[in-house]
Amino acid sequence: MKSMCNQLTRDELINRIHSLHEGNDAKWGKMNIFQMVRHCLLWDEMALGKIELKRAFIGRLFGKIALKGMIKDEKPLSQNIGSLTELIVADVIGDLDLLKKQWMNSVQKYAHLSDEHQFVHSFFGELNKSQTGLLAYKHTDHHLRQFGV
Repeated sequence: MKSMCNQLTRDELINRIHSLHEGNDAKWGKMNIFQMVRHCLLWDEMALGKIELKRAFIGRLFGKIALKGMIKDEKPLSQNIGSLTELIVADVIGDLDLLKKQWMNSVQKYAHLSDEHQFVHSFFGELNKSQTGLLAYKHTDHHLRQFGV
């Protein structure tokens, strides 16, 4: 399965990010392209341990089961899947080229995850390096597909 821990996968995603432009319209969801890129940057910050979010009670009950279902195979994430409230971006305009560069740099940081890497997702709970790589790929792929790349 594709993972952010794999250089070829990161290269593929970086090429897809590079191809984004302001003319890409969302095929689903409420975000515009600027909001999506900012959202993905925030998600990466969470996964890479730069920001911490409080655990959701419902996630403590069902998070691990939901995570297993999401990363068990190659199936892409569903359209219109919910987003963490803390990662919803209100700003609707910005410098897309600058944000794309930041996002591409963020994707490359997954190359440096240690085998001991863990982060706490507010819904899914503790994720190890392997789970982080798989979920990060699926999340990024989901939003790139959302905008047709």
